[in-house]
Amino acid sequence: MTSEVEQPTAMSEALGYEQARDELIEVVRRLEAGGTTLEESLALWERGEELAKVCRNRLDGARARLDAALAEESDPEESEREETEREDTP
Repeated sequence: MTSEVEQPTAMSEALGYEQARDELIEVVRRLEAGGTTLEESLALWERGEELAKVCRNRLDGARARLDAALAEESDPEESEREETEREDTP
């Protein structure tokens, strides 16, 4: 069973990490402050879950890029082979 909460919407995915984080902070603040109806609280919770997934996806992507860069640095022979292959490809 897949819901919108499990898969961030395209609009949420368009947010940068900082934007999603800032909105998530505001959602948490509103939930902690209380004074919202059950429906409003559920909507805020769902939005918070969605924003948390966006943040996680952004951080996972950044981690993968860093790991790839570090792997290239640690294996310069492999990097040279890949560069040679790219130069030889028409």
